[in-house]
Amino acid sequence: MLDQEIKSQLNEYLKLLENNIVIKASIGSDDVSKEVEELVNEIAGMSDKITVENSDFPRTPSFSINREGEDTGVVFAGVPLGHEFTSLVLALLQVSGRPPKVDEKVIAQIQQLNGPLHFETFVSLSCQNCPDVVQALNVMSVVHPDITHTMIEGSAFKEEADGRDVMAVPAVFLDGESFVNGRQTLESILERLGSSVDTTELNEKDPFDVLVVGGGPAGSSAAIYAARKGIRTGIVAERFGGQVQDTLGIENFITTTYTEGPKLVANMEEHVREYEVDIMNSMRAKSLTKNDLFELELENGATLKSKTVVISTGARWRNIGVPGEAEYKNKGVAYCPHCDGPIFAGKDVAVIGGGNSGVEAAIDLAGIVNHVTVIEYAAELKADSVLQDRLKSLPNVTVLTNAKTEEIYGSDKVEGLRYLDLDSGDAKEITLAGVFVQIGLVPNTEWLQGTVEMNKFGEIIVDSHGTSSIPGVFAAGDCTNSAYKQIIISMGSGATASLGAFDHLIRN
Repeated sequence: MLDQEIKSQLNEYLKLLENNIVIKASIGSDDVSKEVEELVNEIAGMSDKITVENSDFPRTPSFSINREGEDTGVVFAGVPLGHEFTSLVLALLQVSGRPPKVDEKVIAQIQQLNGPLHFETFVSLSCQNCPDVVQALNVMSVVHPDITHTMIEGSAFKEEADGRDVMAVPAVFLDGESFVNGRQTLESILERLGSSVDTTELNEKDPFDVLVVGGGPAGSSAAIYAARKGIRTGIVAERFGGQVQDTLGIENFITTTYTEGPKLVANMEEHVREYEVDIMNSMRAKSLTKNDLFELELENGATLKSKTVVISTGARWRNIGVPGEAEYKNKGVAYCPHCDGPIFAGKDVAVIGGGNSGVEAAIDLAGIVNHVTVIEYAAELKADSVLQDRLKSLPNVTVLTNAKTEEIYGSDKVEGLRYLDLDSGDAKEITLAGVFVQIGLVPNTEWLQGTVEMNKFGEIIVDSHGTSSIPGVFAAGDCTNSAYKQIIISMGSGATASLGAFDHLIRN
């Protein structure tokens, strides 16, 4: 079932198993069960520390990973391949006794939770956001005896997913009730469970020489360049990697013909951790003020101090802002075709936006869904001609230009979309199961309103050194007025801003 390259990699990982583990499998006669049975037997055949036993689970096919004589509560329902294969490998290692790469303070937070807590996560194997959630909840199950977690492959249990109104992944349920949707970190899950970070330690940190706000390509680059100067460097981020975490294929990153967002982010974080950088993850900036030092207030109430600041908070998907968009988010309104596309298999969907992102999304979805309608406000699509040519070749795509989206409607989930035909002036509607919004980006700078100079788009205005309107405050990446929003450009601007901050320090 596994190709030779994956088997070679897995064989090396299985050499790291600390103790014996038992895979308990609930197998039926269906095709997916046959895949699960083949997978677990193939894995067991690669290590004498792994045995397989027959068992009975609420879902078939399923299998759990356990220590000998102990049920750990780590369960996979379906086939954890694709993006979830890493989750499977990590679960094998961690259940065997290999410590997860998690801060000891976070481990302590998990151990202090009151159980029992039973989590279930619906995933798509093409979703690059899902593994973070699956791996976080698996860690919690390994660390805490009264926490269990089941990963559920949505396509293998489609009837259950539909019955529980799963319209976006990852979709996490706690004790049978909807808990959270979308990408989460271990820290953000703990916060939702009421286990918050102790702000005392943050408040007592010594001032930084350079404090980077944002952990995407620009922030990572800025932190590395600062740390290499031998100065005290910190990086605070809502989620390390930022929007790159949501990017699937990356083919224009020089020296790498192809990579994927989560893999690039993992490499960035590993590189940052090679240096003495204080990484503070899952923390959101609230305000920035200047006293003797710059003071960055966080949403959790803590305050960090620094001599200089590099702002690299990036951007997020822009909302279209019509009635129904907010109401039906994760109930048919989606922003990630790679993550949520499989949920709409065989159904009709719309993509709002005719730029590169919108057309790429439509091409991707056309191979999964029944029909795609592309809705563009302008008189013509704005995507590159090569993408438009590919789109026009697809038989199940309709393109509507001069079309103004006015409302997304439904009952408990999306049922359709109303738009205005700008050529005729007629109001029209389309019956749909899903709407994918792809209309560009908005910078994450609201928290800085009235602090630094911005343009009409909310982008921080910087000079050729990355300097903002405030001496000592620098900015880089998609949150600035840079001409182009690209990963490689953000990395370069992060280095520029960091070098600018260092130059400011030595001159002042």
